[in-house]
Amino acid sequence: MNEANASTHRDLADDDVRKLRIDLAAAFRLAVEFDWHESVGNHFSAAVSADGKRFLMNPRWRHFGSIRASDLMLLDADDEEVMNRPDAPDPSAWAIHGAIHRRRPLARVLLHCHPPYSTALSTLKDPSMKPIDNNTARYFGRLAFDLDFGGIADEAAEGERLAKALGNHQTLLMGNHGVTATGDTVAEAFEDLYFFERAARTLILAYSTGKPLNILSDEVAEKTAEGWGPYKGAAFAHFDYLKTQLDKTDPSYRE
Repeated sequence: MNEANASTHRDLADDDVRKLRIDLAAAFRLAVEFDWHESVGNHFSAAVSADGKRFLMNPRWRHFGSIRASDLMLLDADDEEVMNRPDAPDPSAWAIHGAIHRRRPLARVLLHCHPPYSTALSTLKDPSMKPIDNNTARYFGRLAFDLDFGGIADEAAEGERLAKALGNHQTLLMGNHGVTATGDTVAEAFEDLYFFERAARTLILAYSTGKPLNILSDEVAEKTAEGWGPYKGAAFAHFDYLKTQLDKTDPSYRE
């Protein structure tokens, strides 16, 4: 996330909010397809205001596989009465997403979940993403960490700490917990989550052999990470394709 892009953000018009709802709903459905969901927990959100404080998020205890665009709640990170209402969001969702949207307005979209390999990586004493191929090197010097897990994140202080840990990075590995991927758009955040889980899978599989890792030099790892820049547009092509597949099987996410 680049601070220089802050001025490009604006309050979204109604049509743009509608499109954002559809994309975010698609991300929920796709998370089920990729087996990144977990019962009726975990949460995705997306800012609709320039300051990031007004954002869309899934309702409490709604399965990812049933989320529709119209189901998404519109919340205000500064609203102190949110948790006192009958339709209050999940406490952990409010603690994490409310704080990050409030403190990190450049993180427009937040996808937080516990994918199998990313979560396995988060439980290691050294959860760093070792650069051993293209995908793992994508995160070289570009990954934030929070290693102060203290249980389910349902307190304001926890959210504030996670927002601070994320800083200006795009991806946050949460020790003993999971991962949060961010982006300017749903497509970009989804692509980040997609590649992070693939990278974690490669690393965990490599660890499982018990053989020494052939870790890239810092110079090569940085070159590889920078080499991903020209492929930024692939996120949109990938996400558009995935939505066409959803449209063939169950387009109800658009409702």
